[in-house]
Amino acid sequence: LKEENAILRNKINKLQILSETQADKMRKLEKKLEENKIKEEKEARDLEAMVQHVEQNLQLMTKRAAKAENSAAKLRQENAQLQAELRNSRLEKEELRAGQAGLAAAKQNAEAALQQLLQVTASSRASIRQLLSGAESLQLVADLLKSIDRISEV
Repeated sequence: LKEENAILRNKINKLQILSETQADKMRKLEKKLEENKIKEEKEARDLEAMVQHVEQNLQLMTKRAAKAENSAAKLRQENAQLQAELRNSRLEKEELRAGQAGLAAAKQNAEAALQQLLQVTASSRASIRQLLSGAESLQLVADLLKSIDRISEV
């Protein structure tokens, strides 16, 4: 009976040691779990901040694109007006040639109008290129937002 009691005491001691070891492991795992939760919450906040920043940038880019579109429309309208002026200047030039009166002045006016038209045309083309570049940037940001949404869902 004493021998059996000693064996049982040994078993109890071993089980107590095992229980304490497992309790330590459990406390460590709980601590690690809490750290992971905190880390995940921080990452979620960071991701949300990044999404908000990207959305703000997208809004700014949208405003810029709208301004660029308005500017391009104005430049197109100005271009059309200048082309009409150019046509009128050319007609006037032809009339002056026919009448031989003030030929040099009309030629000068036509050349000036032509130079202005060429300048406006070049400016219009540059503005249209900027508009297209802005549209491509908006598409890139939209694709980035889609990717961020997919990442956050995962």
